[in-house]
Amino acid sequence: MLKFVHSIEGLSIWVGRAFGWCILILTLSVAYEVFVRYVLNSPTVWAFDMMVQMYGALFLMAGPYALAQDAHVRGDVLYRLFTIKWQARLDFVLYLCFFFPGILALFWYGWEIASDSWRYQEVSWNSPARIQIYFFKTLIPFAGGLLLLQGLAELVRCWSAMRTGVWMDRLDDVQETEDMLTQMAADELPVITPLNSKA
Repeated sequence: MLKFVHSIEGLSIWVGRAFGWCILILTLSVAYEVFVRYVLNSPTVWAFDMMVQMYGALFLMAGPYALAQDAHVRGDVLYRLFTIKWQARLDFVLYLCFFFPGILALFWYGWEIASDSWRYQEVSWNSPARIQIYFFKTLIPFAGGLLLLQGLAELVRCWSAMRTGVWMDRLDDVQETEDMLTQMAADELPVITPLNSKA
C-alpha cells in the first residue's frame, strides 16, 4: 500500500515542481513588461495574457502538489484533539462526501470546456494579441485527473490509519523555514543528564 501511495505522491510532487517554474516565467515577464512600459514607453500586447496563463497554470497544478504534501488549509481546532483513527475516519468521510464529487465535476466539465476550446481553436477576446487559450484550458481536466489520483492515495492513507492508528509517512519535498529553524535549534540544545546518572 505504501508503494502505491508514494508512487501517486511522487507524480503529484513531480508535476508541482515542474509547474513551479511558472513562477520564474511569471516574474521575468512582469519585470520585462514594467521595464518596457515605464522605461522605454513601449508596452507589449502579450505580457499580460502570458502572466494570467502562468498564474492560472500554477494555481491549477499546485492543487495536487499541496494535497500530496498535506499543505491545504485545515480547520483543525477540534480535529487535532481526536485520535489518529478518528481523524482518519473523519477525513475518509469528508473525501467521499465533498472532495470527490467536487473534483469529479472539475474533471468532467473541465474536459467539456477543453474539448470545446480545442474544437474551435479558442483565442482570448480580452487580448489585443488574440492568443490561443485552448492549451491553457487543457490544464483544467488534467488538474482534475491528478487531484482524483491524489485523492485516491489519501483514501488509502486514511484506510490504513483507521486500521493501524498510525499515519503513513509522506514523501518529503520542502519544509517551512520556521520548521527547519525549530529543528536546528532543537538539535543544538545540550543534552542534560541527571547528576546521579552513570555515563
